[in-house]
Amino acid sequence: MNQKKTPKRPNKKTRNSQNQKARAVREYSAGGIIFRRSEKGLEFLLIQDLKNRWTIAKGHVESGETLEQTALREITEETGLRSLRIIDQLDKLHFFYRMKGKLIFMTNFVFLIEATDPSEELVPEESEGIIDVRWFDEATARAMIEYKATKVLFDSAIRKIRDLEPKA
Repeated sequence: MNQKKTPKRPNKKTRNSQNQKARAVREYSAGGIIFRRSEKGLEFLLIQDLKNRWTIAKGHVESGETLEQTALREITEETGLRSLRIIDQLDKLHFFYRMKGKLIFMTNFVFLIEATDPSEELVPEESEGIIDVRWFDEATARAMIEYKATKVLFDSAIRKIRDLEPKA
């Protein structure tokens, strides 16, 4: 007589272990789309990360910090800029990534930030994994950004900046 084998069910301990591996850790960061007005016109600051991708400055929220404080601190650390003014919060980005075997679900709050001293020197923070920091004109900056969701926020930032400009 043929007996059907019942599939092995994981015990409670195995099931919990599998759920722990699949569950993402929540993390939060803040940063910004940074612009300045210079003799060349409107320019945007991008950082080049360790993967050679051009993106916006951002970093993890530390205990006791507001999102705005985090954005300003991270931008200063990664770029050297200190003369900064938050104009508005644009939106937030959600994404997953893996680091050291952990799945991380990141929420990044993005602000529109003006660099108020056009002559301030840029200093990329190599210890933060920043390869380069540069100002780009609008078209070049948009073309350099590789992440689709960041491009959407960049377009939103352009519209907000245009709305700030005095009407002729």
